[in-house]
Amino acid sequence: MKLSKYAMMAAMAALLTLASCGTHKKVVKEQPKTEAEIQDSLNQSEFLGKVHSTASRSQFVSSKVKFTVEAGPQSLTLTGNLRMKRDDVIRLQLMAFGFVEAGRLEFTKDYVLIMDRINKQYLKAPYQYIDFLRNSGINFYTLQALFWDELFVPGQGSVSEDKLEKFNANMGGDEVVISLDQQEGKINYSWLADQQTGRIKMTNIIYRDPINGNSQLNWDYREFGPLGNKLFPIEMLATLTTPKKEVKLGVKLTYLGNDSEWEPRTVVSDKYRQVDIDEILMRLMAL
Repeated sequence: MKLSKYAMMAAMAALLTLASCGTHKKVVKEQPKTEAEIQDSLNQSEFLGKVHSTASRSQFVSSKVKFTVEAGPQSLTLTGNLRMKRDDVIRLQLMAFGFVEAGRLEFTKDYVLIMDRINKQYLKAPYQYIDFLRNSGINFYTLQALFWDELFVPGQGSVSEDKLEKFNANMGGDEVVISLDQQEGKINYSWLADQQTGRIKMTNIIYRDPINGNSQLNWDYREFGPLGNKLFPIEMLATLTTPKKEVKLGVKLTYLGNDSEWEPRTVVSDKYRQVDIDEILMRLMAL
């Protein structure tokens, strides 16, 4: 492949620059930070510490839940149960008619399980199998952070206090925009937090694809309730927007507790048939 004239000129310029750097080293002194920049850095660090300490650290969370899904003209409303064990599993049991389990969503560190109890179908797959989760770098710890109202670092475990330096906070007003430092690739992560309380009000994930179009997840926290000595999100709205569809997932919790007497893994019966994600979601929407 022949280089164009402009490419050859650019390559030559790069070589000349490297040669110049090799023969004439220039010492560049880092400019000291101003008092305002130092104070801003301290303010950011203090605020990020507040965000980290505000979130609940309960080992178990249990609750009744009202679960709503909207996909275009279709809508589905179910009640059910939410059970979560920190750093292990998130489970949503969806009930039909108030007493029959119609579906189950179970997220572990290794896989996603979606069960259609009515039609005896299920999907069990690693996160990489589901397009948006794979493309957005979402794993179990990301979902845990979304339910617990926490910051997260994609692809990693829970964010400890020493990892807060990865985040930037724009301290411009009553609402603080938090972003990950030195983001690379097609994905952007940001959070909107209340400056007074340190509680996260919204999480946003954008996957940019210039060929197929962008996908976006907004996770809004609308109400908080007491759980132990902290407040826990009890009303949330997740909106997933892709070039082809928009899906809204509403979650409202009641009777928050710390029930730990339940089996953290679901065993799928041989009577169930494994299907792909589109088929099982279509079946659930038809209930």
